[in-house]
Amino acid sequence: MNAMTTEALLAPPAWTAIAAWMAGASLLSLERRGPSVIALVVLAALAALAGLGGGGEPYRAPLVIGLVVAAMARDSSETLHAECAIKLLWVMGGAMALSFAGLQLLTLATGTPVVQEQWAVLRLGLDPRFLWSTALPLSLLVGLVLLGGAPFHFWIADVFQGVRPWLAPLGVAALQLAGASWLLARLEGVSAFQPAALLSGSLLWIAALVAFVGGALTLLVQRRPERRAGTLASLNGALLLAALATGRPPNAQAIAAWGAHLTLALTGASTLARFLPVSSAGGAATLGAPLFRRHPGATVVGLFALFSLAGVPGTPGSALWFDTARALAESREVALLVVVAAAWLAAFTVAVRQMREAVGVPAPA
Repeated sequence: MNAMTTEALLAPPAWTAIAAWMAGASLLSLERRGPSVIALVVLAALAALAGLGGGGEPYRAPLVIGLVVAAMARDSSETLHAECAIKLLWVMGGAMALSFAGLQLLTLATGTPVVQEQWAVLRLGLDPRFLWSTALPLSLLVGLVLLGGAPFHFWIADVFQGVRPWLAPLGVAALQLAGASWLLARLEGVSAFQPAALLSGSLLWIAALVAFVGGALTLLVQRRPERRAGTLASLNGALLLAALATGRPPNAQAIAAWGAHLTLALTGASTLARFLPVSSAGGAATLGAPLFRRHPGATVVGLFALFSLAGVPGTPGSALWFDTARALAESREVALLVVVAAAWLAAFTVAVRQMREAVGVPAPA
């Protein structure tokens, strides 16, 4: 305890981790077999990793990927868990291999593995452009995949649909925060080498554009509430990509706030989505007894978390959407700002539709 100060204990990431662990443990206690020691340990590790925010440790990503995949694959009786674990292993493993290849190419080109020193060496102009311009996008790939923006948003929706509610939200939040950590670490000091800053900015701009367009279109046609919550999570990952594309990376406090919101909002939205009806092909839901009538308190909390993911005004998530839009406006990224606004409208529409289904009001056919 002497190594941990009172300020560190009272820091928002610590309270985020505690709240996330308590929520996950509550959901775990409702499982048919009850909580096991291994599940509680995994839950505590994921809560701690999600509560750390997006610090600058790029090698945290393999640890989080391995932990989430192992947690999903440990129970052979959960076939959907095993299927999600295999998908994550293929997608994340391939992206990780390519990114480490890019890191090795940059180290080979510059003679140093330290990021700031690499930009300083490249600024000398001694290395051929094609080498570092190929290695840089590869080194960023795993961060883009972990954030879950389109076209990589399918893995988040799969996890929310197929993985148990105590594991899915914390696993997704930990993976997305690991992606943020990776990108921030790889782009640290990139402004010292202007060609690399321009290249990375263009890559992030395109990635954010595709993430918002693909996520918004996917969100409007989805019928399952779990997959809608997962796509909203991918849009929140796209918010970070858009912020990075402006060339003004978020500071530690902003990343901590983003991580805290993501962790808690995903837990509430994922839990609510499990009890909502599936919409029919025409848009109307097959309604039984309205969830709001049976569990009003839990429904209000879950809807607030879902609204926060969608950026509905008055929720903490709306500040994240607004801050991203303001940063884009200040950077004169008009095209990306329009796409963000369109994605927000899609998210708002789906959130209202989910609220109607939760309170028992059928959507118009």
